[in-house]
Amino acid sequence: MLKLEPKDLRGLLQAALGEKEADTVFTNAQVVNVFSGEILPADVYVYEGFICHVEYAHPGQIDVPVKEVIDCQGQYLIPGLIDAHMHIESTMLTPRNFAKVVLPKGTTTVVTDPHEIGNVFGVDGVKYMHESSEDLPMRQLICIPSSVPSVPGKEYAGAEFRAEEVEELAKLERVVGLAEIMNFLGVIHGDERMTSEIAVARAHGLFLQGHAPMVSGRMLSAYLCGGPESDHESSLASEALEKYRNGVRIDLRESSMTKNVEELMKTFRNVRFHDTLDICTDDRESEDLLTVGHINDVLRIAIQNGLDPVDAVKCATINNAREIHMQHLGAIAPGYVADLCVLPDLKAMNMHQVYYGGKLVAEDDQLVAEIPDKTYPIEDVNSLNFRDLSVEDFVLKAPIENGKIRVNYILYTKPYSALTDKAQMEVEVKDGKVILPDEQTKFVAVVNRYGLDHIALALVKGVGNTCGALASTVSHDSHNLTIVYEDPEDAVLCTNTLRECHGGLVTVKDHKVLALLPLPIAGLLSKEDAAGTAKLANEMKKADREIGLTQIENPLLRIATLALPVAPAIKMSDLGMIDVATQEIVPVFAEN
Repeated sequence: MLKLEPKDLRGLLQAALGEKEADTVFTNAQVVNVFSGEILPADVYVYEGFICHVEYAHPGQIDVPVKEVIDCQGQYLIPGLIDAHMHIESTMLTPRNFAKVVLPKGTTTVVTDPHEIGNVFGVDGVKYMHESSEDLPMRQLICIPSSVPSVPGKEYAGAEFRAEEVEELAKLERVVGLAEIMNFLGVIHGDERMTSEIAVARAHGLFLQGHAPMVSGRMLSAYLCGGPESDHESSLASEALEKYRNGVRIDLRESSMTKNVEELMKTFRNVRFHDTLDICTDDRESEDLLTVGHINDVLRIAIQNGLDPVDAVKCATINNAREIHMQHLGAIAPGYVADLCVLPDLKAMNMHQVYYGGKLVAEDDQLVAEIPDKTYPIEDVNSLNFRDLSVEDFVLKAPIENGKIRVNYILYTKPYSALTDKAQMEVEVKDGKVILPDEQTKFVAVVNRYGLDHIALALVKGVGNTCGALASTVSHDSHNLTIVYEDPEDAVLCTNTLRECHGGLVTVKDHKVLALLPLPIAGLLSKEDAAGTAKLANEMKKADREIGLTQIENPLLRIATLALPVAPAIKMSDLGMIDVATQEIVPVFAEN
């Protein structure tokens, strides 16, 4: 169990007794107690960043020495919000620019999994995320990527993490866990790589973060016996309930891509206990952070779907702290860190003031604390390393010269879902080249961007674009270059454009670039702040809609999960199509 410890314990004890001057008292507050479920008037005393006393018996009677009195004017006082699982890289912001935008939303602690940049730069990428988040007026805790690459031998990323890397990274100051253990088959069947990583994590007292989409029955039991404790990948209410009954900590997830809260609340509005129900965002874009919020928005949605507001606060504070085995975090009580939010309405979840360690950091949606900009050498490294590609590299060649042939292809089940099925169809072949049968079917290419000459081609249907091409180096989790296209010339233009700007997203139509979102840091992160990144992202969304992605509320990262061979049921890697359940490569051309 990890603890946040005061620097001056004797002074904290004296302040608790009223014998020493406290730094601050929050008075005239309606305190949300995450232990009892009550909302009570109270005075909250703070000494050197920690709560030393909560006065419930006689609030308003301040008769001990205190430097500053903060009048909450009858508003609610809740603990600072915690995100149980997220990827800062998905915001496309650096850790420092991320802090600037989420602090005004009430988020004072995040549990981050830097496996996106870990796939690109390995251990150095994780260390960059740790170093660049130092000295911030918020707590960015790090989990060690467990699955880099996500499926060894079936995709090739820029690094490989094994027990040795876990051992090295476990020594970093703010490491708290082993990140989402998405190789669930490796855990279930006792794979040496996964069992050794878990053993190292346990030896360092780290918590084990789970990732088990659609895992059920005895497979779920085996996965839990292997060690993972939580799951944020439940997409169905029945799936979440089975896991919850089996002791899994369920993270209610509402990301920019995957929105699960409404569905999962069908279960959790009727569940008696919410002690192991937690809250996370997983992947949120900068525009969403600016406009609708962060964890406060997930709470807002959960409350709208039947979760009691006090329970919602509990889920996003003490529950999340307990998930990561962190003591002295997530509550308003003696000995806890003074991360606090003052707000007028628990249902609206808009923060009036946000305090980190007892210091005001944001007020009325504006950052008050100073976060100086810093640069790091890794931010200027070009992570795109592949040979010059030609039109011929993006032509899908058939084993026959002319005629009809059956192909296996990737079929998206819904226009907004990352879930896919393996399907078959008959296509025409002309001069040895596959001809697309309709405007919903496209070619997909995954180009290894780490120096290996791997280019895999296949067919995909249901991505959504009816013309043109989409390409991205944000391509979970390997972050190889993924391109969805109909014309190989457009694919070449995408490739050259992204290599020139060190990575990002590009949309092409009729051999012209419609929009470009440069992400020069690891091909994942922008050097712009949230507003600048959101502006470029909005231009990209407009272009995506122009080429047909109109059925999706947010088309920006539609392509990002196409190369994720741990999300059911068939995905793409730089080696070809992968059957997620069997981890076997699926041939493009079907056997007779």
